[in-house]
Amino acid sequence: MTGEEKQTFTHGTVQNDDMIDPKLRVLQMVAHHGTVTAAAAALHYTPSAVSHQLRQLAAELGVELLTQSGRGIRLTAAAATVLRHADVLYAQAERAQAELAATADETGGSITLCGFSTAATHLLPPAAATLRDRYRQLTVRVIEAEPARCFDLLLAGDADLALLIATADTPPASDTRFDQQPLLDDPLDLVVPSEHRLTTRPTVTLADAADEPWILGRPGSTYHHLVLTACTAAGFTPNIAHYADEWDTGTALVAHHFGIILVPRLARLHDDWPVARIPLHGEPAPARRILAATRLGSREHPVIATALTSITTTATALLPPPRRPGERAE
Repeated sequence: MTGEEKQTFTHGTVQNDDMIDPKLRVLQMVAHHGTVTAAAAALHYTPSAVSHQLRQLAAELGVELLTQSGRGIRLTAAAATVLRHADVLYAQAERAQAELAATADETGGSITLCGFSTAATHLLPPAAATLRDRYRQLTVRVIEAEPARCFDLLLAGDADLALLIATADTPPASDTRFDQQPLLDDPLDLVVPSEHRLTTRPTVTLADAADEPWILGRPGSTYHHLVLTACTAAGFTPNIAHYADEWDTGTALVAHHFGIILVPRLARLHDDWPVARIPLHGEPAPARRILAATRLGSREHPVIATALTSITTTATALLPPPRRPGERAE
């Protein structure tokens, strides 16, 4: 393409609702959240505005999209058909945006990165800084959010790239609204008091800590589910003594001999606590799988590709194995 044929890309980096009837996005969000009220909140609309747009869409298509089901609503078979085709349309629009951006002399607009707490602390800021420095006309925003919320943000168009932990609640890989790719496996380390019996062993498995008092995140949290799943895979149910959602809180409890915790390798702990961080062995060695998710079709967008490259580079540098107690750094 010649210089005269190139353009300056100044639209939102991966926003595509201008290409497609926005009422389809409203129907998508109602299907995703299950209620008009929740969909309205996610879209920053009023419930009456959502209902009005759904009635308009139904009239334009000549079909019923919603029916009453007790006190709630249910999507009709016609709505399911519309949604299936809407997913294809949105994915194609994302691909078009990516191709347009690849031909631009200059990229403007905005991009939003979101992720769970550790990602928002260690992975997203360097990626955001890379984007800021490379694309001077681009506005970059970071949002810390739980994994389930990340999918809501992606679908609503409030985020463009999400880092999240794979759980049982994660949409399946076959979900046609999203592109989910494994980014890295973040090993889980055992954190125990510095004089704990396990610090003298050459290798430690998770099952070796089965009889210990455990410190977990609150029930319903991703961390709680992560530890329970790891312990179950190791053949035991942990004896939960305390709940702590922050790594610093959990580490302080360990330092005072109230129990032990599992901490992801990416999580950084204060050096002044008298605790030992032990890498675990065995099959399967516990780890959390971190996914990079985008709306389907947008992964090849040059801005998103740049962010993913930065995130991967940072993650690789942050994941050396922890030193055992008394081991010197080389």
